[in-house]
Amino acid sequence: MEIYQAKPRIRLLPAVRYGREFIEVTFDHDGLRLPLSKEEGVQLVGGKAYLPKESFVLAEFFDRYVKMAFIDYSAIKDCTDRKEKEDNRPPLPAGYQEKLQQVRYSKHTVRVYTSYFRDFQEHFRDRDVKTITSDEINGYLLHLIHEKDISSCQQNQRINAIKFYYEKVLGQERRCYKVNRAKREKTLPDVLSKEEIKRILDVAAKDLRFFCIFSILYSAGLRISELLELKPGDINESRNLIRVRQGKGKKDRYTLLSRPLMKKLVEYNRLYKPKVWLFEHRPGEPFTESIVSKRLKAAAREAGITKRIYPHLLRHTFATHLLEQGTDIKIVKELMGHKNIKTTEVYVHIADTYKSRIKSPLDDLLMEEDEV
Repeated sequence: MEIYQAKPRIRLLPAVRYGREFIEVTFDHDGLRLPLSKEEGVQLVGGKAYLPKESFVLAEFFDRYVKMAFIDYSAIKDCTDRKEKEDNRPPLPAGYQEKLQQVRYSKHTVRVYTSYFRDFQEHFRDRDVKTITSDEINGYLLHLIHEKDISSCQQNQRINAIKFYYEKVLGQERRCYKVNRAKREKTLPDVLSKEEIKRILDVAAKDLRFFCIFSILYSAGLRISELLELKPGDINESRNLIRVRQGKGKKDRYTLLSRPLMKKLVEYNRLYKPKVWLFEHRPGEPFTESIVSKRLKAAAREAGITKRIYPHLLRHTFATHLLEQGTDIKIVKELMGHKNIKTTEVYVHIADTYKSRIKSPLDDLLMEEDEV
């Protein structure tokens, strides 16, 4: 006879943050944090997750979480009514869904493309989409920018969804379809100095778990999601390597394992005896991104560091420090798991700024004046 165990509970509520509408997801079990952290556009704040209302589909959310928790959605009936109306959008044209499956796009990409293309069809409901011109498409995008205030990221996703139909499904040449893409701001990531890293690790040393977590994020250049999915068997002590399984782009790779850190990991394994995941909050349950982020920020504050601190900053710092010490950029690219070396080249600019030994032309002039 099976013993009934109460499910965790999820409650959905409408919310507004910084003038933007969200669906607030409150949950009473920390095990729900990791799957919620992977939702599109999610903002995790304490024991709540905020999902953008414009892309929230209750039916899809329900399917993803119904086996994990009891879901109370009574407070967002107006949102479900809105989504039911959206379901009246024209059906996808023949071949669109099938082509997405053939090219093996991720579930997230398929969901975004199909939703955005149905929006496009709805806008031109009385038209055959095959006859819509590039100028009309640009007009549609301008309408979204001015009336819906969509971001540059969303604009480009909508362009890709439209391009997919004309170029991949209909097989039209790229030159027959041109749109103006939004330019993203070009910003350089901040980095920490080695002295700042050491100060953080000195503070974290009081808790061996977080000392090892922060050390691996920095010394291996991992994404936080990659770190949380590490298993004990992914640590290759004999070769001083860490195996990253199915990182971004569904690629496996090896990255660095610090030799001195290996001694700490041996001690960590002896004390905590992880079973499923390398870093477990509870037996069989991995730490969450929120917990790691909060502990990292707390350690940085205690170390007297006033910069904005977040787990991915340690990855930026890893790449920059490797380049500063002369590591070939192609090796850094592989260690980081970048698809395109242009992504890695961002760190070259940062490293060159910090390590530059080139004298300013003004130096010699001022030195000459001093000597007179």
